[in-house]
Amino acid sequence: MPEVEKSGKRLLAINNYFYRRGGAEAVFFDHMSMFGEIGWDVVPFAMRHDSNEASPWSDYFVSEIEYGRQTGLFRKAIQAASVIYSLEAQRNIRRLIEHTRPSIAHAHNVYHHLSPAIFSTLKSAAIPVVMTVHDLKLACPSYKMLRDGNVCEDCRDGKIYNVLRHRCVKDSVPLSAVVLAETMLHRLLGLYRDKVDRLVVPSRFYLEKLAEWGWPREKMVHIPNFVDVSTFRTDWQEGDYFVFAGRLALEKGLATLIRAVALSGERLIVAGTGPEEASLRQLAGELGADVTFAGYLSGEKLHRVIGESRALVLPSEWYENAPISLLETYALQRPVIGAAIGGIPEMVREGETGLLAASGKPEDLARALRAMAAHSPAARRRMGSEGRSWISSEFSAAAYRARTLDLYASLGVA
Repeated sequence: MPEVEKSGKRLLAINNYFYRRGGAEAVFFDHMSMFGEIGWDVVPFAMRHDSNEASPWSDYFVSEIEYGRQTGLFRKAIQAASVIYSLEAQRNIRRLIEHTRPSIAHAHNVYHHLSPAIFSTLKSAAIPVVMTVHDLKLACPSYKMLRDGNVCEDCRDGKIYNVLRHRCVKDSVPLSAVVLAETMLHRLLGLYRDKVDRLVVPSRFYLEKLAEWGWPREKMVHIPNFVDVSTFRTDWQEGDYFVFAGRLALEKGLATLIRAVALSGERLIVAGTGPEEASLRQLAGELGADVTFAGYLSGEKLHRVIGESRALVLPSEWYENAPISLLETYALQRPVIGAAIGGIPEMVREGETGLLAASGKPEDLARALRAMAAHSPAARRRMGSEGRSWISSEFSAAAYRARTLDLYASLGVA
């Protein structure tokens, strides 16, 4: 068992996964690293998983839940109960806080694997609790306000029965029923509304959307995501292609992008894998679109394919929050073409750092692709430079740290 320092501030950092799985995990790990560098003791709490990074605190982590794996009926029942309210997570986090006595707890994604049951335990221990909102789970039981490829707000005004009515979770009645039961219990117990002191919201769009759905503004704080631009190269030689980087899922708008590529005659590299890959390959073939599927890329390989592109394209068709990939593209000194939906428009300065196109409209996205291609390489580089300069101040690690420390101080952690 690790020894605990007797002085200084201590951050309890909470997230389902303890490896870099996506944007939420990137923020989680970067947050921990940042606070460790300024002298805080950082103690993580997460789920056990084969891909986890090593941690001296892993004995406190909760048992793994992975829905894609084959399990027996009894095990599925246990998992369903844990999804709704995890007693194991409560027991483990109680032992952890008794040993560490954190100054503050900052949670990221907890639903389904850790469950918000932990917030009751933290509240009982008089530990201030902050949670970063990475998606729309607090309003929409199935996270995305998306149904059958279209934006859906049917659960507004408490009509959460629609998650089962529409089979919103993987088109499954049993899974949708579990999520409905989960949402009903969590709202009845006020696990998010009453046990979490502040919500950190990375985009102004999400803050406004949650306010529309009844979340009090005084409980929310807008703190944008961040990247450290000093860790990104900018000495790229531009190629002749556009790039998409991310998961190949329906809400990402890849079918619209492929149609736009076919209409514009431009070239596209797709970096990523996901459930829509086979159908997207077929669509590209049928349309004769110049699309290369590069598979999953990370680190230097991903930076290179973005850094040598004309621009990153984010053709999202759901309420995107504040994509880290967009910030990383600016850090690589490349412009962005983004869909005008969710939080994306507040991260693109039209004509200065990139271009916007109507979400779900291949013709308008083709227009944006042609317009970006018509610029000179020098003009595109200027756009990328403007983006890098912008995020160096507004979306910097220093700005994030200062805003987060101000938030913690407002909760008595000075």
